[in-house]
Amino acid sequence: MTDNLRGALWMMLSMLGFGIEDAFFKAATATGGVSAGVGTVQFGLMAMTLYALYAVQQGVPVWTGEYLKPRLLIRTAFEILGRLFFALSLAYTPLSTTSAILQAAPLVVMLGAGLILGEKIGPRRWAAMAVGFAGVLLIVRPTPDAFQPNAILAILGMIGFAGRDLATRTAPMHVHAAQLGVLGFAVVTFAGLVIVAFEPGAPALPTAQAATLLCGTALAGVIGYTAITFAMRTGEVSVVAPFRYFRLIVALILAYSIFGERPDTLTLAGAALIVGAGTYSLIRDGRRRKTAPLAKT
Repeated sequence: MTDNLRGALWMMLSMLGFGIEDAFFKAATATGGVSAGVGTVQFGLMAMTLYALYAVQQGVPVWTGEYLKPRLLIRTAFEILGRLFFALSLAYTPLSTTSAILQAAPLVVMLGAGLILGEKIGPRRWAAMAVGFAGVLLIVRPTPDAFQPNAILAILGMIGFAGRDLATRTAPMHVHAAQLGVLGFAVVTFAGLVIVAFEPGAPALPTAQAATLLCGTALAGVIGYTAITFAMRTGEVSVVAPFRYFRLIVALILAYSIFGERPDTLTLAGAALIVGAGTYSLIRDGRRRKTAPLAKT
């Protein structure tokens, strides 16, 4: 088995984990057994505990002063934005819509890399970005008759995750993956507390069914987070990264079979545009990186 094949399989496992995580969380909040805020707090605490145990097992400190340095603080701020609005979107927006909009994150990362980090982006990849954002508009449909207000939650969550991924590029390489996991899920917990602060009424403990579903959410989330770490460290990024879109397939299957969602034609067309544009951009980026050394000689 080649490194690229192993990396692709790790990425598919990661996306399967994240897709199941989303479905568990939506099921827990959709039944009324737990609010979005309390559910996010429980999910974050459980996953953070699992990663803390992993850090101890790896012999690295759970807490590091690197968490307070500017580069990780910026990453943390974007993670809070992403986790906050993504949790709300899962609770109040169809799973298929939320997952489809989330797939635009790599395009936003590429846009930020060009505008903020100064990376060179050719006209074809700019065109691919435009196509991807057109797909988002097909899903959101910003017209008075078809506009879906709750879709704004997914867009804000997607922007937060894109900013987090962009900030990760400048994060210190010596910070262990287990430490990033602890920090990431500590942010999830904090985002949940923010949601709780604005929810009406006093916080209530989840029902037994909701608590069980949230346990599944935490376990699936840790599997997804760990698998994507292995994926991005195995094989060529340009080959492995396009398999990130496997998450949308998982989400559509779960949304159809569990929640009875039936995405309309425009939503499916928008999702296809986003995935197609993102995949093209990643493949184009891989070709550019391979030919760049030749151009210098």
